[in-house]
Amino acid sequence: MLEVRDEATVTAPLADAAEWTSEAAWSLYRMPFNDLLFQAQTIHRRHFDPNRVQLSKLLNIKTGGCPEDCSYCSQSSHHSTGLAASKLMEVEKVVAQARKARDGGATRYCMGAAWRNPKPRDMDAIVEMVGAVKALGLETCMTLGMLDRDQSDRLSAAGLDYYNHNIDTSARYYPQVTSTRTFADRLDTLGNVRQSGMKVCCGGILGMGEEETDRVEMLVTLANLPEPPESVPINMLIPIAGTPLAQAAPIAPIEFVRIVALARIMMPKSYVRLSAGRSATTDEMQALCFFAGANSIFVGDTLLTASNPEDEADRRLFKRLGLQAI
Repeated sequence: MLEVRDEATVTAPLADAAEWTSEAAWSLYRMPFNDLLFQAQTIHRRHFDPNRVQLSKLLNIKTGGCPEDCSYCSQSSHHSTGLAASKLMEVEKVVAQARKARDGGATRYCMGAAWRNPKPRDMDAIVEMVGAVKALGLETCMTLGMLDRDQSDRLSAAGLDYYNHNIDTSARYYPQVTSTRTFADRLDTLGNVRQSGMKVCCGGILGMGEEETDRVEMLVTLANLPEPPESVPINMLIPIAGTPLAQAAPIAPIEFVRIVALARIMMPKSYVRLSAGRSATTDEMQALCFFAGANSIFVGDTLLTASNPEDEADRRLFKRLGLQAI
């Protein structure tokens, strides 16, 4: 377990440590900001080039009409957001969008569908998408809701590299966010994905009314999985009119950066991705996140149904910071 000597010398657990404790993670999170960022950057440099950032692209392959009641989501059928439901995109259109993303510099392509879980009638098309996008030389990722073992086995056999299934927040706060599924349901899907041999992409959302301790507990849960996620997206809530969280107070920037740093220290070999909410951040805040260990972003001016910085804005930021895209 993590050893605490004093606030300036909190060290990461040894490789053979059983797990992170809540107390140890909280002590680390509450370090002086400069010490926390220094430690995060030091650990980041042990495992990654600090000036290279992975570019991922996310496409909504099926929009709206989701039966889940997630309080943050514009695609839930429980909320009046004005978003029309659509059918699953045709494979050819998905591949065309993936080709554009690759030519624009993306190396990972993520495909998301607003489902509680995939239906049998959709699996053939989903499998075909995986193979066609992989043939373009891209890493593939999908987020399709909950999966049973047969579904995860089939996606793995098709060659899917990553499956995204966020736990969103802590187990304590989760019932305040979603009532149509449980925190344990989330963990069951992650277990199926891992047993099928795929890599796990799993993170959460900050700014949903949770306490700071809930954010730390979310990372404790992820770091203590039998194998930590290879990819950890950190989302900032985008309040959307018509959802229960439309009036949620924004998270303080320093608190957001602290969670990025903590994720880097607790999961040193994982990609930590700045996901939803970048359009509401300054270049300076993003720079702090990169220094804290974030090394992946979603590109493109739309992220599912929300806005995202335009490609030109990201190019300017990368040039200012001396970062290279991978």
